Amino acid sequence: MADLTTTFAGIKSPNPFWLASAPPTDKAYNVVRAFEAGWGGVVWKTLGEEGPPVVNVNGPRYGAIWGADRRLLGLNNIELITDRDLQTNLREIKQVKRDWPDRALVVSIMVPCEEESWKAILPLVEETEADGIELNFGCPHGMSERGMGSAVGQVPEYVEMVVRWCKQYTRMPVITKLTPNITDVRKPARAAFNGGSDAVSLINTINSITAVNLDSFAPEPTIDGKGTHGGYCGPAVKPIALSMVSEIARDPEMRGKLISGIGGITTWRDAAEFMALGAGTVQVCTAAMTYGFKIVQEMITGLSNYMDEKGFASVDDLVGRAVPNVTDWQYLNLNYVTKARINQDLCISCGRCHIACEDTSHQAIFNEVDGKRMFVVNDEECVGCNLCVNVCPVEDCITMEPLEPGQVDERTGSRVSDQYANWTTHPNNPMAKVGEPAE
Repeated sequence: MADLTTTFAGIKSPNPFWLASAPPTDKAYNVVRAFEAGWGGVVWKTLGEEGPPVVNVNGPRYGAIWGADRRLLGLNNIELITDRDLQTNLREIKQVKRDWPDRALVVSIMVPCEEESWKAILPLVEETEADGIELNFGCPHGMSERGMGSAVGQVPEYVEMVVRWCKQYTRMPVITKLTPNITDVRKPARAAFNGGSDAVSLINTINSITAVNLDSFAPEPTIDGKGTHGGYCGPAVKPIALSMVSEIARDPEMRGKLISGIGGITTWRDAAEFMALGAGTVQVCTAAMTYGFKIVQEMITGLSNYMDEKGFASVDDLVGRAVPNVTDWQYLNLNYVTKARINQDLCISCGRCHIACEDTSHQAIFNEVDGKRMFVVNDEECVGCNLCVNVCPVEDCITMEPLEPGQVDERTGSRVSDQYANWTTHPNNPMAKVGEPAE
């Protein structure tokens, strides 16, 4: 049976599923319930410096995006860091760690970008015997307006500076949480590792407004007639998160560095995709807020069964396996040819494939054959774009069939070249023309 135990930056946990720093990890009651449900670790909701506590709004804190079936696709969150007293949080962290020594307990921190502020809070967190700290350089709302959160994460020089302070003043492993609200996530990631960070975690939430109330003309959620931008999370952000994780994992300067993947993880399959792209652990928030803590049990069972099927003995066998197959567009094989194929036994004749292709693509699907309503692909016009696959409401009704070398491409009337097997030297490869090998 596959071993799901994980050691990440020296932090051990019984499985790679951690709760992200967020409302579900704001106090001992929630964290204990999470551990009882089976979560391998948590990142405690972000602590601030000693003094007057942060004040959150006493009203709606979330905006939402739903699918057609009202399945929650994304949340827009305007809640700030913990509004509970620092000492109360520290006492609870210490007690929870003593009661659950086998679970990972990481503490998220956000204080002003001043050395003395970090120097003051780090010993207090270390005294709790927590396993590590996560530097919150990601929140795009509220705290960023005070010079913290993403205001720091968007400046690589600040990221490196703060990480160096933390490595100087604490023995604990340091995880740097990165903001996606930036053009190139590799720059702050490199800065974090240059400063000595043991790992990075990403993505934090995306700056957003999810809706505008067309009666009050204020953004949702609305607080006394006004609204503000917040942090977007949930299944809708997963594609952005996967891309950013892969950019770090395949960067030559950061190859082999530790990554904790965050962003829209709802199922074991989501988690496995992040891990295949280089994440050693995954962090979950919106799924737990939507379905409850016991969702982790399906994640654990599903990942374990998948690893058994693949013959993976440990999580390490999965981490990073997809990274070599992520490349730049210029290295894609332009001689690789596919055609759409419609399974007539599964087809319900809804016509969505035809309309999508006829109106917005390549007019490659007939809607009538011998006077009868039937949807058939015209190979001569099909460019293999797979739009029809994605709009078809019936799973596996339309598939893409690769043409092998030597097969006739009915679109051009010529044979598919055998040369694509040697793409490194193929004349259509732009990098081959300048003597640079393709990946």
